[in-house]
Amino acid sequence: MASAAVQHLERRVAGRHPDLPASTAGSLRLDLRDGGQTEHWYLTIEHQDVRVTRSAEDAELVVRADREVFDRMAEGRLHPAAALLRNDLTVQGNLRLLLTLRRLFPGPSGARDPRAAGCGGGGR
Repeated sequence: MASAAVQHLERRVAGRHPDLPASTAGSLRLDLRDGGQTEHWYLTIEHQDVRVTRSAEDAELVVRADREVFDRMAEGRLHPAAALLRNDLTVQGNLRLLLTLRRLFPGPSGARDPRAAGCGGGGR
């Protein structure tokens, strides 16, 4: 059975993401460690479009973690920045792209965009 992270990368990450800033561009490589093996996923972002391939090619940002960490991110149970602070994942390269990764993985169920809270949707 494929992990949550692999299913998410295969089914939901590739394609257009209008929530990404139009100026976002770059390449990310996700290294999913599982035991003694590493699976490489390469993401290319340009003009709100994301291409996903399997490649160990160099990227502007390389994110390494155990598959379980990526699974938790794919399930919305772990924010990439929190994982970095806990040393659950390591990054090398352009850290600006790490925040982009958060937009490509779901948030916790029931979460709201904090910008919506300031638009009169729950005031006193």
